[in-house]
Amino acid sequence: MGIGIAAISYYLPEKTLTNDDLAALYGDWTAEKIFNKTGICRRHIADDEECTSNLAEKAALNLFNEYGVKPETIDFILLATQSPDYFLPTTACILQDRLRIPRNSGALDFNLGCSAYVYGLALAKSLIDGDMANNVLLITSEIYSKHIHPMDKSTRTIFGDGASATLIKGDQNESKIGKFIFGTDGSGASHLIIPAGGMKIRSSMETKIEEMDENGAIRSKDNIYMNGPEIFNFTISVVPKAVNDVLAKNELDIEDIDLFVFHQANKYMLDYLRKKIKIPEDKYYINLKDIGNTVSSSIPIALKMALCEGKLKKGDNVMLVGFGVGLSWAATVIKW
Repeated sequence: MGIGIAAISYYLPEKTLTNDDLAALYGDWTAEKIFNKTGICRRHIADDEECTSNLAEKAALNLFNEYGVKPETIDFILLATQSPDYFLPTTACILQDRLRIPRNSGALDFNLGCSAYVYGLALAKSLIDGDMANNVLLITSEIYSKHIHPMDKSTRTIFGDGASATLIKGDQNESKIGKFIFGTDGSGASHLIIPAGGMKIRSSMETKIEEMDENGAIRSKDNIYMNGPEIFNFTISVVPKAVNDVLAKNELDIEDIDLFVFHQANKYMLDYLRKKIKIPEDKYYINLKDIGNTVSSSIPIALKMALCEGKLKKGDNVMLVGFGVGLSWAATVIKW
């Protein structure tokens, strides 16, 4: 019996932000230019009243309804988010009540972004392997749009909001989560950061002062800042090695992988990585066009879409690679 993925669903907000919408704001950027830079045509954006728990709840309910999962069978909730409803209490605890999951279940948030889904699979597998849980509900939910300044072209063109829900069980005959590799480089923390709002720099009138950078993007210290070139350099330096390392750890060759699902950062970066690692195009999944970069939700949404499109099949070996904010990265291979 293996520990594997038994069910997976997602939720995207109804509201969308198109390249035409952004071009009307930015003036010097056309919809075509935005698409050529990012590979994205539109993003789903949470409404003003929607928060992380709303998206997470809807993703979980989609999973329950689609697969006939009963809430009372869940004994642990893991929520990956960098946009919690509150500093405290933990958003996962709020979801336990809303989803009517038993009170003797565990629930916790973990703050990690682009690599969070792979980390979450590792946490879920460890809980089950350690006989601390049987059915783990791994949820990712991000609303980066609420962290982004409307006139920050460097981030608003890339990020979209979304949530996913994955059920990990320990009695899977065929589905199996393999071995993991992890990496961390905290020296690059400042390359993708919201400088103010935490305990180090409290949000104030001063942190709300808007500034324009050399590329014409406007933001304050209360907004997300991303150093695109540094994030790109980090990614192309760690991801190829991560791929080789996770193959070796799982005693596989690259030819043994049927589908590669990387964090959906942006199309230029994903295309660069594919060519550098020499991955066949027909084994490499990209779904950015109508979704954008949904941070921790990007890999599970891609998995579900690949499954619905027939590109992910029973028995496939699937490599998952997450990388980004932290700086952090992680990879694993799963048998679908």
